[in-house]
Amino acid sequence: MNWTIHQTITIGQLRVNAVTNSSVLQIGSAGSIQALSQLYNTGGYTGPAPELNELSLVPLPNPT
Repeated sequence: MNWTIHQTITIGQLRVNAVTNSSVLQIGSAGSIQALSQLYNTGGYTGPAPELNELSLVPLPNPT
């Protein structure tokens, strides 16, 4: 059985409180999502990132 999905998504603000190595953020539809978690230290970091002191927002463009 084949499905055809047409959708329009408008997001005014998207706030993500935490992101981990195995996080999945999905907006819309997908036939299947396969779990995959890989850890790479390409920057040679030896400790956790510093805590943020202010709220970080990613501006999204206005839909036209």
